[in-house]
Amino acid sequence: MGNVEVPALCGVTFNIERGDVVSIMGPSGSGKSTLMNLLGCLDRPTSGDYFLDGETVAVLNDDQLADIRNRKVGFVFQKFMLLPRLTALGNVELPLRYGALNKGMRSRAQAALEAVGLADRMQHRPNELSGGQQQRVAIARALVNNPAILMADEPTGNLDSKSGHEIMDLILKMNQEIGTTLIIVTHDPEISKLTRRILHLRDGELEEGS
Repeated sequence: MGNVEVPALCGVTFNIERGDVVSIMGPSGSGKSTLMNLLGCLDRPTSGDYFLDGETVAVLNDDQLADIRNRKVGFVFQKFMLLPRLTALGNVELPLRYGALNKGMRSRAQAALEAVGLADRMQHRPNELSGGQQQRVAIARALVNNPAILMADEPTGNLDSKSGHEIMDLILKMNQEIGTTLIIVTHDPEISKLTRRILHLRDGELEEGS
């Protein structure tokens, strides 16, 4: 901000084990989004180290970051981020197209949609789906590459309570059945209670007990 430097994260150090279920909480401006961008390989730290599955992420260039995101990280966002002109099936196929994984692409995308309970909605476009159904499409898209980590940024924020509970049940099921590591950014204490560990951020620092 001009000549003013604002440190978004300061001396944040922690480990997340494979298969863990972690929530990140904190007030607005606490550094949650910055931390998620770093963990999801959307950005690089200006100092310090980040190791993902033994790989030093901090030194990777943009193309390498894109590759590691496509192979190891799935994202679910509060606003779904679906392309309106594509069907549910077309949206789920996108990560496979970007990764040049064309062999068996259609069957893999179909299997992902079946896994989230949308076998009968594959040819529907986003505006023909409810909010809960759109989020299920987003989850299927995030999981179609079998990522090691699923990152969810306020995944129930745009949903009613019933749909929100269904989405959390679905996300947690992925951890229980296939061991996907879950990292969930949330303001909702009820959501955080469903995770095994909570990281509390305030002013860019981890609070004691996190």
